[in-house]
Amino acid sequence: MSTESEFDVALRAQMSSIEKALLAAVDSDSELLTEAARHIIEAGGKRTRPQLVVLGSKFGAPYGPGDRIEQQVCIGAVVVELTHVASLYHDDVMDDAAVRRGTPSANARWGNSLAILVGDYLFARASDLVTDLGLDIVRVYSAMFNRLVRGQIAETVGPEAGTDPREHYLQVLADKTAALISTSARVGAMIAGADPTVQDLLGDFGEKFGVVFQLSDDIIDITSDETGKTPGTDLREGVDTLPILLARRSTDPADARLLELLAGDRTDAAVDEALGLLRKHPAIEEARADVAARAEAARRVLDPLPDGPAKQALADLCDVVVTRTA
Repeated sequence: MSTESEFDVALRAQMSSIEKALLAAVDSDSELLTEAARHIIEAGGKRTRPQLVVLGSKFGAPYGPGDRIEQQVCIGAVVVELTHVASLYHDDVMDDAAVRRGTPSANARWGNSLAILVGDYLFARASDLVTDLGLDIVRVYSAMFNRLVRGQIAETVGPEAGTDPREHYLQVLADKTAALISTSARVGAMIAGADPTVQDLLGDFGEKFGVVFQLSDDIIDITSDETGKTPGTDLREGVDTLPILLARRSTDPADARLLELLAGDRTDAAVDEALGLLRKHPAIEEARADVAARAEAARRVLDPLPDGPAKQALADLCDVVVTRTA
């Protein structure tokens, strides 16, 4: 029977401390605001971004529980997760989502206005906390936030005339998702004083891994009924993700009905029918192959880093993102 390594025990302890700090960070004098701000956090989540902060920090100066570096790593992890959660509040309003992480979304429970304001509050808390990490990290965070907003705008507006829809989609993923994931890994390394070359490597890994992470999410949005949110959200919102873009290229007469559904109004009935057809379409396997190739490219970025449990944990994330189904 296998036992946890010392590294795994320490990582789990750090993540537990971060979880407590995350909840404490959103406490306010208003009981309603605290409850609403904790709503998505308490629903759980993979905590991929905080984990990347911690793993990135392992490539710098060694530290232990209670050290200044450990405390700052915790702050950095809370900052990136608050930013991520804040974006989910806003996304759910824009998507008119009813469910998030298996529970009623904040907008469904308290209304759009409060959900938007709670998202703003979480962004504000993240912005306040990040100032404790120094000006260099504030600059990195600000640049990331700029990209996040640009990505959301680009997704909302859609590709300009003459723009390749696939390239537009990949750029949206890079700005809206990968920018924060890249920043997470880079900030961890910066806090621990890792060599600038290592910081750049981790940032590059995060950028590539972030695109893979979202591509995988977009496939699961079509193929799974166990994501904790309504299946086919992207389809309902008219967002053409990779499987949809690949399916649109089909010239097979057997795909005529699917192409008709994708080109028409995406009512609930049309979305349900399109989901059924897409789940059996070769575009799903083609998209999965693309994800696997991109995950391998992200893994190769790690090659120059020193071998050890942190490097292995990052490589393992590439495996998980390819094989996960929810």
